Amino acid sequence: MALSASASISNKLGPAEREAALAALKSKELDILVIGGGVVGAGSALDAVTRGLSVGIVEARDWGSGTSSRSSKLVHGGIRYLEQLNFRLVREALIERGLLLQRIAPHLVKPVRFLYPLNKRVIERVYIGAGMLLYDLFSWSGGRPPGVPHHRHLSKSQVLRSIPSLSKDALVGGMTYYDAQVDDARYVSSLVRTASSYGAHAASRVRVEGFVKVGERVVGVHAHDIQTGEQFDIRAKQVVNATGVWTDDTQAMVGSRGQFKVRASKGVHLVIPRDRFQSKMGMILRTEKSVLFVIPWGRHWLVGTTDTDWNLDKAHPAATAADIDYILEHVNRVLAVPLTRDDVEGVYAGLRPLLAGESDQTSKLSREHIVAHTVPGLVVVAGGKWTTYRVMAKDAIDEAVAALDGKIPESITQEIPLLGAEGYWAAMNKAGKIGRAFGVHQVRIEHLLNRYGTLTDELLDIIRDDASLAEPLPGADDYLRAEVVYAAGHEGALHLEDVLARRTRISIEAWDRGDSAAPVAAKLMAGVLGWTDAQTEEEVGNYLTRVAAERASQLEPDDASADRVRLEAPDIAFGFEEDDVVVKPAETAKAAPRPASKPRPRKQH
Repeated sequence: MALSASASISNKLGPAEREAALAALKSKELDILVIGGGVVGAGSALDAVTRGLSVGIVEARDWGSGTSSRSSKLVHGGIRYLEQLNFRLVREALIERGLLLQRIAPHLVKPVRFLYPLNKRVIERVYIGAGMLLYDLFSWSGGRPPGVPHHRHLSKSQVLRSIPSLSKDALVGGMTYYDAQVDDARYVSSLVRTASSYGAHAASRVRVEGFVKVGERVVGVHAHDIQTGEQFDIRAKQVVNATGVWTDDTQAMVGSRGQFKVRASKGVHLVIPRDRFQSKMGMILRTEKSVLFVIPWGRHWLVGTTDTDWNLDKAHPAATAADIDYILEHVNRVLAVPLTRDDVEGVYAGLRPLLAGESDQTSKLSREHIVAHTVPGLVVVAGGKWTTYRVMAKDAIDEAVAALDGKIPESITQEIPLLGAEGYWAAMNKAGKIGRAFGVHQVRIEHLLNRYGTLTDELLDIIRDDASLAEPLPGADDYLRAEVVYAAGHEGALHLEDVLARRTRISIEAWDRGDSAAPVAAKLMAGVLGWTDAQTEEEVGNYLTRVAAERASQLEPDDASADRVRLEAPDIAFGFEEDDVVVKPAETAKAAPRPASKPRPRKQH
């Protein structure tokens, strides 16, 4: 048994590790099984395994392939929640922001400066200034410095010097404040890998198709390995349902009516080249429905988001022409030279899992989370914000361990850095020396350190063995060929889409959305995963079909038509229509039933 992450057999999450995880999942009863490989599920697995429990985690698609890779990529308190007087949520999120910035993942989470433009000279400056002051105060309440500077007041001329592309009539002044940003998909894969390094058995492309029950108690799940077609059962003392927008669907498989409802709200973002407008900081703009962010993202800007109800396919939410036009219209209100559709490099749509009643509008729904033991043996965690994933995971595992025998240690994830975090600052200080040793430019080393932290050493070892892998991918100069090899061998990528859409962000950052990179990347993956020529060609074909369907859906006027066009591309995760899946009923055996506890409000922190 591993005594620490560094002492484990392997910190890789490659094909061999997946096979070992599957063997363990099939052969022993776990203390905790987590369903769902998003940020909350991955966080739950890490929380449980670092308490000394035996843990498994399965994900039907790729790690972070749903909501957790399609966010605004912000780690923030949610300044708009101050206006809703939700001070506790803001304070909690700001404490988590500080932890992620300074302790848990400084290589992945970075400060980012925002401008809040003012349109009224006195009243608005006083009102917004009071909110910014609260924001600063709350960020100190975790017992450590916030890790970012405080807000500042700017005159109109100061704003225009910082953001020359703003229209002079768009504001009378402004205020700046700091939040943080993260590559959300990379964070999730790192989180799963960290949990695995502590002993969690992690397997993606494993779909749960039903629950195993003894009487009324859940004692495991029916699982389907999509890669091989094998079906098997996984036994566990407690199962945690962390499936986000799929929560209601997962709950339905246990045969009990869910005691709360999760609604999906669609958020669309545009990716714009950095040179399309000049600014030294991001922006937050008010709209009639919510807020719009303009977020610096490497050589790009992320502009979004929308907030609309979504009742169609949850795996592949589609952006429409109306969504794109809405975002462009609102950002152009403050720009001297308007953006057009020709300026849009990429588009992505994600779904927020919101706790809801039957008739609430999504913009008014709660970003709180809830934990419930809906039936014995099954804990559900739902709602919440990406930023507070660690608290959600802690609450879910607290609920699960309350039903286990023996004294279980408290959560310690506030002190557990992700793989690559330890030694990051020291490595960054010697980036030039590292670059000279490997013949790689210092800027490239710094870029790798901000994606992999000190695990960059493993990437550089791959380049040492094959210098050709230091070359960038076609049409995606920010990403090296070695990163594709590393994703397949170390980070659990099983399909081409996993690499181009999540381990890298080529699918949204490249002008051609990865079309030119796809054949090269697929060939590199084939060498690691043992694909035949036919399999390699199929992976490329599937990816190109996906890109074409996404582009076509973004020309459609409404959700229904965009959804129909997007679903013309096959789902690579399963190779069959989801509607054709026969979900096994929960198996039962005679046993004394135990009453299920009612959903309980999450603890105050």
